[in-house]
Amino acid sequence: MKIGLLECDHVREEFRHIAGDYRDMFPALFLPLAPDWEFVFYDVANGYFPASTDDCDAYLCTGSKYSVYDDEPWIHQLKEFINDLNKTNKPFVGVCFGHQMLAEALGGKVQKTEVGWCVGVHEFTVHSLHFTIKDNQKSDFKYQTSNRTDGPVQHLNLLMMCQDQVVQLPADSIVLASTEDCPVAMFRVGGRMLGIQAHPEFTVAYEEALLRSRVGRIGVEKVDKALKSLSQPLDSVVMAQRVVDFITFVTT
Repeated sequence: MKIGLLECDHVREEFRHIAGDYRDMFPALFLPLAPDWEFVFYDVANGYFPASTDDCDAYLCTGSKYSVYDDEPWIHQLKEFINDLNKTNKPFVGVCFGHQMLAEALGGKVQKTEVGWCVGVHEFTVHSLHFTIKDNQKSDFKYQTSNRTDGPVQHLNLLMMCQDQVVQLPADSIVLASTEDCPVAMFRVGGRMLGIQAHPEFTVAYEEALLRSRVGRIGVEKVDKALKSLSQPLDSVVMAQRVVDFITFVTT
């Protein structure tokens, strides 16, 4: 299966020794769970886009230092491409900036919120990961495996690094998870598009490096709290498995 990675930014050179660039982080997270995936990289931040939505079976969209409302030519082009993906029922999963781009491209709204930066480990409360794809009469898609109990997943500890949030959903959307400071921490549009505000692809070491380099922007108190949170267990692989399950379900 071909998975297009829409690269909306690149890891700074001084940090690449930690976990590489985004084109290293995403395969490192997903390939152990989906060895049949073949990643195709599109440096959209530098104007390199797929020629067609049919170039790949599904698309993942990375985070970025940019905001989705910035007036950049490639950001406008990415919004058009996501609209095309929606029209052609192509599976899409957006992470952080990609999550926000999904909302903004399809008629939602993203902005900086009063809570400011969300950084470090945050607990995602899962409201619903259950839906039916009606257009091809597939059965209900449910997450039944739990990370901590014998029942369905209710909470996920995931890394965050953002100050923008989705404040208005596009049409045909539903919130799937939230955190204390982020009401729309995960959502879906229709049956084939997901947005995840977290960074499951980040390693703890990379998150720590970002935090220490951004003290002036984030603030000492928030950074200190975030650094302490990094000792908590993460559910990044659990989240990744659910993304794999989702893409497998909607492409077969």
